[in-house]
Amino acid sequence: MSESIVRWFSPSCRPNLGLWCIMVKPGSSVVVSAFTEEQVERLTGISVSRLRYWDRTDFFTPSLAASNRRTSYGRIYNFSDVASLRVISVLVNQYSVPLSHLRQVVVSLGGMDNAAWARTTLYVLNRKVIFDDPDAGRQREIVSGQYLIGIKLNEILSDTKRDVESLSARSQDQQGRIVQSRTVAHNPPVISGTRVPVRSIKEFHDAGYTIEEIVNEYPSLTDGDVRAAIGHVKAA
Repeated sequence: MSESIVRWFSPSCRPNLGLWCIMVKPGSSVVVSAFTEEQVERLTGISVSRLRYWDRTDFFTPSLAASNRRTSYGRIYNFSDVASLRVISVLVNQYSVPLSHLRQVVVSLGGMDNAAWARTTLYVLNRKVIFDDPDAGRQREIVSGQYLIGIKLNEILSDTKRDVESLSARSQDQQGRIVQSRTVAHNPPVISGTRVPVRSIKEFHDAGYTIEEIVNEYPSLTDGDVRAAIGHVKAA
């Protein structure tokens, strides 16, 4: 920002809040909210010394800074600057993201301007910054460029239910049939397509269970399976 801009402060913008406004030129209708270093320190929790260090090292330069920083109000921040600095403060102080990593983040995003800090949705994982890549529609770690692998749990749940139903489904020709199964100990008669022994159904029947109650005990069975088992035992 040129020296002539800083010189024209509007006194009408210094009410109770103590905020500055500047006009692009005398008499201009364009007025920009402006904040001194001390005000930014109170708003963001970032010390004046750190703000100056970030400016000197080109990490974060005030949008309204004068070419000669030694002049009065040489570093002036706009509203977007303040919002962006609050984002950075959260990343550094709450999530312990190293400043060295944040510098790499800025470089990786192509010299992200100050306002981009406030516009972009950022995430933190293991002290590294991740953001939504609008081009790919996915999240990626900014510095390494690695995309996060998204697992859609609702799809897994749906697929699992489908496969379970498919696994438990029995063909029509298996229903109501009794077979000898080598996969069951001592090779007893079982209901085809299951491992339910005919003897177990007989025990429930002898105990007074109805066909419906036996099916409730063995949801994979049908009424025909139970009748077949009862009939098989009687024939035996």
